[in-house]
Order: sequence, then C-alpha cells, then structure tokens
Amino acid sequence: METGTAGSAGPAGARAEPVWTGLPRGLLRMRRLLLVAWLVPLAAATGVLLGLFAGPAWTAFALLPLAVLAWGWPMLGRNWRSWRYAERDDDLLISRGVLWREETVVPYGRMQLVEVTSGPVERHFGLASVQLRTAAAATDARIPGLLPEEAERLRDRLTELGEARSAGL
Repeated sequence: METGTAGSAGPAGARAEPVWTGLPRGLLRMRRLLLVAWLVPLAAATGVLLGLFAGPAWTAFALLPLAVLAWGWPMLGRNWRSWRYAERDDDLLISRGVLWREETVVPYGRMQLVEVTSGPVERHFGLASVQLRTAAAATDARIPGLLPEEAERLRDRLTELGEARSAGL
C-alpha cells in the first residue's frame, strides 16, 4: 500500500494535511487481467469469424479489441493511482479520478452502515471492498480493492467512530 505524508499544520488553527493511503497493487493486477481476459479472446473470435465469413481482408478488424487493450492498460494504471483515502478525526476522505477529481467527505456521525464485500474475482485475488452508507444517499461511498485485513480493520474502526459520534446527536 502507498501512504502519503502529513503536511505541516500551517497557521494556528489550520487543519493538518491528511495522511493519504493508496490502494493495493493487487487491484490493478486484477483489473488488467480482466481486461486481457475479455479482449484477447474477443480479438481472436473476431479474427476467426470475419476470416471465415467475410474474407481475409476483414480480419484486420480483429485489431480493434487489441487497440482497446493497448489504450486501456495504461488508463487502468492512472485510475488505480488516483484512488486514495484518509482517516481524519471527524470524517473519512475518499479521493479518485484522473480527469475529473472527486473527493468525498463522509462524516463518521452520518454513517449508518459499513460493510465489507468481496465477490468471487476479488476473493481470488485476495481483495475486498468497503461500502459506506450514510443518512444522505448522495454521500454513499466505496473503497475498492483493499486487502481483507485492512477492509475489516477499516470497517471496525469506522463503525466504532460512527457509533461514538452518533451517540452525541
């Protein structure tokens, strides 16, 4: 996992820069493998079918899925690097996006449900996701591709902080 560093507090009363945590490299590996697993067989099937039914010149269209693969490979890396999260005293920050940056702030006191999910592909790669549900549906958030131990630690910590903050409401 990648971890950022905290900045200086700056002027008196200013909030310190959050400590950001990136997602595990296994998420990038999983997404790239899925990209290859879909596009290489598609290219092969396209080439064979077009070669049989439309003629050899049409098999060049089989290069289209391979072009998407060549474009998607680095894009997945950029997307993976853009995901990060930071636990602060009163809220959780989730940041993502390459062209359009999106930063979600989830106050601990507004959390209603924190769950860890892991589908069959994620389990195969040893990954899990944390899903956060809040009082306002627009602020629901998700952190994908965490190691299961980190997902469970985060779930337990966020649940504990959420219960403590909501008790004071």
